[in-house]
Amino acid sequence: MLVHPQIDPVAISLGPLSVHWYGLMYLLGFVAFILLGRYRIKHNPHTTFTYEMLDDALFYGMLGVVVGGRLGHVLFYQFGYYLEYPLHIFAIWEGGMSFHGGFLGVFVAMILLARKYHLPWLAVTDFVIPLIPPGLAAGRIGNFINGELWGRPTDVPWGMIFPYVDNFPRHPSQLYQFALEGVALFIFIWIYSAKPRATGAITGAFMIGYGVLRSFAEFFREPEDGFMGVLTLGITMGQWLSIPMILAGIAAIIWSRHHTNPVQPRVNSRKHSKNKRHNT
Repeated sequence: MLVHPQIDPVAISLGPLSVHWYGLMYLLGFVAFILLGRYRIKHNPHTTFTYEMLDDALFYGMLGVVVGGRLGHVLFYQFGYYLEYPLHIFAIWEGGMSFHGGFLGVFVAMILLARKYHLPWLAVTDFVIPLIPPGLAAGRIGNFINGELWGRPTDVPWGMIFPYVDNFPRHPSQLYQFALEGVALFIFIWIYSAKPRATGAITGAFMIGYGVLRSFAEFFREPEDGFMGVLTLGITMGQWLSIPMILAGIAAIIWSRHHTNPVQPRVNSRKHSKNKRHNT
């Protein structure tokens, strides 16, 4: 059996300043977002998304994922704990971010971005969606380093003991989610978005894909003991939150069928051309 390496969650210490691995994983996700976004702008002839819009999408998205992800974790999973220790809500370097909350936060942020540029909201999310999975992968590595969100007891050969939990081998569910939500979902959505798609199709495909993969991974992940763990019908909170996400994705796919031609963001062509030359 494997044993969790119990990595120090602090990557760098400079006097009173500590840089945590969890924070570095978020930084890695944001860097991947920019690099992949610039690649899509440069090599995808079907998009008119500009570098300026990409920078704004990162800024808006960072606020959405951090605020939404933290509030989602507080409300969905450990409401009782944070009600007793409200100041701990701000200790995000300790981990504790909800994907579903962060996803809602990003969607709200993209609505604001779409209004700023007077663009169709789903056209914006269709461009942004393929840039998200690498950040999910980095976040799961952060969970693994922190030793949180461990799996259920198992007898599989790769079962891992988390000494600070107990001496039972458990599924390394953080790594499962890294492979499923990060790597597999990225490969699928990147290939799917390589061709022109009707507005909303890419967003819908991502929501369905994530919802299904997350629901599957929940069978191996130990439910949290906080405000909510296993709920009605033996379904976990993560699975319950994934159900409306899958349904919304199906609705987006159905809606996109009424738009046979892909709708791209409309921007000033002269400004866009200048922007591309300057950043190439």
